[in-house]
Amino acid sequence: MAYQALYRVWRPQQFIDVVGQEHVTKTLQNALLQQKVSHAYLFSGPRGTGKTSGAKILAKAVNCERAPIKEPCNECASCRGITEGSISDVIEIDAASNNGVEEIRDIRDKVKYAPSAVKFKVYIVDEVHMLSAGAFNALLKTLEEPPKHVIFILATTEPHKIPLTIISRCQRFDFKRIQPSDIVGRMEQIIAETGIACDEQALHIIARAAEGGMRDALSLLDQAISFSSDKVTVEDALTVTGSVSQAFLSRLARAIYEKDVTTALQVLEELLAMGKDPSRFIEDMTFYFRDMLLYQTSPVLADSFERVLIDNQFEEMSRIIPSGFIYEVIDNFNKTQQEMKWTNHPRIFLEVALIKLCHIEQAANHTQQSGVQELVDKISDLERQLQEIKERGFAVSDVAKPAAQPKTQRTAKKAYKAPAGKINQILRQATKPDLKAVKSHWGEVLEMLGNQSMKSLAALLNEAEPVAASSDAFVVKFKYNIHCQMAMENARFLEVLSSIMHKTTGKRLEMAGIPEEQWQMVREEFLSTQQTDTKETGTAEEDPFIAEARKLVGDALLEIKD
Repeated sequence: MAYQALYRVWRPQQFIDVVGQEHVTKTLQNALLQQKVSHAYLFSGPRGTGKTSGAKILAKAVNCERAPIKEPCNECASCRGITEGSISDVIEIDAASNNGVEEIRDIRDKVKYAPSAVKFKVYIVDEVHMLSAGAFNALLKTLEEPPKHVIFILATTEPHKIPLTIISRCQRFDFKRIQPSDIVGRMEQIIAETGIACDEQALHIIARAAEGGMRDALSLLDQAISFSSDKVTVEDALTVTGSVSQAFLSRLARAIYEKDVTTALQVLEELLAMGKDPSRFIEDMTFYFRDMLLYQTSPVLADSFERVLIDNQFEEMSRIIPSGFIYEVIDNFNKTQQEMKWTNHPRIFLEVALIKLCHIEQAANHTQQSGVQELVDKISDLERQLQEIKERGFAVSDVAKPAAQPKTQRTAKKAYKAPAGKINQILRQATKPDLKAVKSHWGEVLEMLGNQSMKSLAALLNEAEPVAASSDAFVVKFKYNIHCQMAMENARFLEVLSSIMHKTTGKRLEMAGIPEEQWQMVREEFLSTQQTDTKETGTAEEDPFIAEARKLVGDALLEIKD
């Protein structure tokens, strides 16, 4: 192929080219100069942040003919050979496809042989968390005490899946997400050297859409260059990334604040007509208000902004919209985003959310005004009664105190009602292996919750148990209604629980809670619906034991229990 993608052409060849990871590159450069290179390294961090590139640069630097040197010269035979992949002493292994014990044993057998072309034999194991438990065990001893001419560099995006016995044998470097400003600087350098015309604002849009990954940013830039005609414009960048123009976001924010339902719905209609994804749109709106809140708190936090470029409209909206209103908008959008995951009609939820936001403040103002007026009336009535007492010649202190009013009983909190539609959807996709996987890790989940400073909330799950699970969600039955309500109304708790389930089971599962008495009704209703569907379609396969029992005693005497 004559053409190569930008991220391949501009792959870093020196430590100075690894953008945004100065805490890693400076440490490695000092170790190279002082000849204190370790026998094993672990590079962890998000995708596209320079882990594999940093490993290859380190392999070139230790084998450079001019060593000790803090940067590979990229001119000697060793550097050129490692860059081209022609030197067999630098071995790159993809652990995703070579994750068995046999592959690691092969490495263990060959590691004792001296390198043939360079000073050090370097093994770069990418996505090392994909190795099996047996493969990790086979690697342990070799990783701890390899021959003097061998260096291991392990790279992973999920370090929590690596055994601690492996991590303790390595020097660990955590690569962080690259700041948008650093990504823009690198793209500007590439554009300047390639002669491509591009708007600066388009680069900012691409950098923020890349979410901290340089490879993702260069891939999006590559797409935008192919999509554009002569120059990469802001509209080209918005189209390629699927983002919403900030002008639309500002118009919609003003319409929500001014309670202009018509304009808000018109803006939504225009965006959907342009083919924007509703989920991406509500995410952009949430980050827009989040960035506005940060800007109100401290304008110097501009580097932390996710979606917003500071312009006149944004500054004006930041001045007039109060922070309390922003909290309410973010909360409503977050709830709407959760509800959109379980529907085939996300547009309806978006429209309802916008209308609700445009009316909820008016309702609150009306309630507040009514309360103030009621208080004013009571004060006027008390002043009138006090004036009458004075006119009759009584001292205020002589007036008999009214009898103590009995304390009003606290209104009982409305019982929690489980989302039956969501639970039925989980039950339709539920499988026994999924439930078994959740139950097998349940004790570990409770222990990790206690370690997350959530002991009080973790206690809510002590008398709860998983009763159904699918590939992306699971149902937990609570013994007490109040425990279920406290757990399901705590968004932070649900987020932490989902993260822990991802760590333990490898899947980001969402929890749906249901009290015990409601579970019986929902389950029976679901089973009856399934039996009705089975009778109508006639496609279900009956258990052979049940079929034989039905032949022997008939339907009248047959009772089936789980």
